[in-house]
Amino acid sequence: MSRVFHLLLAMVFLVAAPTFAAVTGPAVGTVAPALVGAVDAKGDMQTLSGLSGKQGLVLMFFRSASWCPYCKAQLITMNADAPAQLARRGYKLAALSYDSPEVLAKFAAERRIGFTLLSDEGSRTIDAYGLRDPQYPAESRAHGVPQPVILVIAPNGRVRAKLMEEGYKTRPPLEAVLAAIDSLR
Repeated sequence: MSRVFHLLLAMVFLVAAPTFAAVTGPAVGTVAPALVGAVDAKGDMQTLSGLSGKQGLVLMFFRSASWCPYCKAQLITMNADAPAQLARRGYKLAALSYDSPEVLAKFAAERRIGFTLLSDEGSRTIDAYGLRDPQYPAESRAHGVPQPVILVIAPNGRVRAKLMEEGYKTRPPLEAVLAAIDSLR
């Protein structure tokens, strides 16, 4: 695809829901919060700098690898091509949810996920990023899930791009993520 098409696609996803994006999560240009107690599927603590490639990190927030079919589809789709295409651009990929490390390890093994899945069981990182979905009461199994958002974070911790959709059923495709990254050059 042409560079112009990628740029246009990125612009559509970056401005598709400006009001929603403006109040959800860290603003582009701000420093991303630390990963507060986030662990990988093995239970090891992780940091943004430890997960980052030379150019940065693409951090996906998703609802659940256990019960959310949209999240499962997104993770499987991104796993197919994203790690290699992001690596060519100097980025690594990680995805974070409120799922336990055991749930993430099981999903990663069953689906052969080749990028880091992060567990934020207490939703502390989700809250630090301002991404907790407010529609779920404490008694709901979905209490603590994040809004599905993709952040492009530079090695210095600055948010360089934010991609999201209003609602949880539609997710920005890999092409939009790559277009957003390519537009940063």
